[in-house]
Amino acid sequence: MIELNPCASVVISTRNRRDDLRRAVASACAQKPPLEVIVIDDGSTDGTSEMIRSEFPSVRLVSHAESTGYIVRRNEGARLARSEFVFVIDDDAEFSSPDIACETLPFFTPEVGAVGIPYINVNHSPAVNQQAPDAKGVWITNTYIGTAHVLRKELFLRLGGYRELYYHQGEEEDYCIRMLQENYYVRLGCAKPIFHYLSRVQRSFSKVSYYGKRNLVLFAWYNVPWRLLPIQLAGSCVKGLWHGLKTFYFWRTILGFLAGFGAVVCFRAGRHPVSRETYKLYRRLKHQGPQKLLT
Repeated sequence: MIELNPCASVVISTRNRRDDLRRAVASACAQKPPLEVIVIDDGSTDGTSEMIRSEFPSVRLVSHAESTGYIVRRNEGARLARSEFVFVIDDDAEFSSPDIACETLPFFTPEVGAVGIPYINVNHSPAVNQQAPDAKGVWITNTYIGTAHVLRKELFLRLGGYRELYYHQGEEEDYCIRMLQENYYVRLGCAKPIFHYLSRVQRSFSKVSYYGKRNLVLFAWYNVPWRLLPIQLAGSCVKGLWHGLKTFYFWRTILGFLAGFGAVVCFRAGRHPVSRETYKLYRRLKHQGPQKLLT
């Protein structure tokens, strides 16, 4: 059984990927020392919850009849976690080693709010992504990927977690720039990698294109200072439309941008832009790559 106060928790949100999930949960349960493992079933109809109850009785399962999306479920998982540090992986990923958690947790120094864990998109390339150039300093970056990161729970909840309005795509960057505004950084880790298999079960690239462009507009509206907002929006639209042309999702791209501007009209009261200094640092990290934090 998992101890009452584990050193960390693992949150996995899932929907109708039972076989992929089995691999992810087995790798989470194999971490040493044992971690609290939380699975949030977001309305699966393929026997996902039954499989977890049968094969992984030590896992903390929360099963929902209806789907509200993985962003809502990740927020829920963070609230439920019993530990201060919350690892998040996708249901089509796995820890490649039982030592990843214990190799990653020491990277939380006082100024670090989240750590990006190295990962490999196994079906695409052997390249290791999101890895610090070396372990000698604190290397910071602008964001992390959803399938391979660990959060400081108290900070995450204090900042409101992920904006659930995003629904799909882009919530990580939004959270990371808000975290940066509070003088907390995303640090790159050096642990063994997460393996990400990019399951095609329930994966709609049309949906990714639509929400990706919609949420670019929301990100700019919520976070970018007034004087820089028109430049950010114009750049996002031009690049987004060009990408839509290249990927044959042009109309979904246009619909996504229109939905984004419509959401701004409906939810404009939520705007709390970061300072110009924070925004410039975020942009520098995004375009110039990781930088070593000077202490």
